[in-house]
Amino acid sequence: MITPLQGRPTVQLRGEDGSIRSVPQLRRHQPHSSPSLSWNGRYLALITQRGKRLAVILDRLNGRLHPLPLPGGRDPIRLSLAPDARRLALQVADKGQWRVELLDLSELLEPDRATGQTLTTPPLENIR
Repeated sequence: MITPLQGRPTVQLRGEDGSIRSVPQLRRHQPHSSPSLSWNGRYLALITQRGKRLAVILDRLNGRLHPLPLPGGRDPIRLSLAPDARRLALQVADKGQWRVELLDLSELLEPDRATGQTLTTPPLENIR
């Protein structure tokens, strides 16, 4: 969910027990918009701002932040991460025109498998 934190829209995660957790890896990349989680919450995709708007994916399992720079001056508007994190639908603005692009993330990320499959992801309540 997005909540105001020090006057800036900030992504926070709600644990199964209802507790609210910040995402420290994103602290310097505010404001946030358009968050999208994979099946088990291993990957969090969102749009941040650091000088300009940028789509990023956070791998919560290892804490790594993957920026997704867009060539040609396109600005990300909204995004949606596939449940297994293999693809990302990205609405962009390019020279006054809006369009949707589909990015293949299979070379960048391991798939986040549905519950019951072999990949282990930390539960939301264990986020620090």
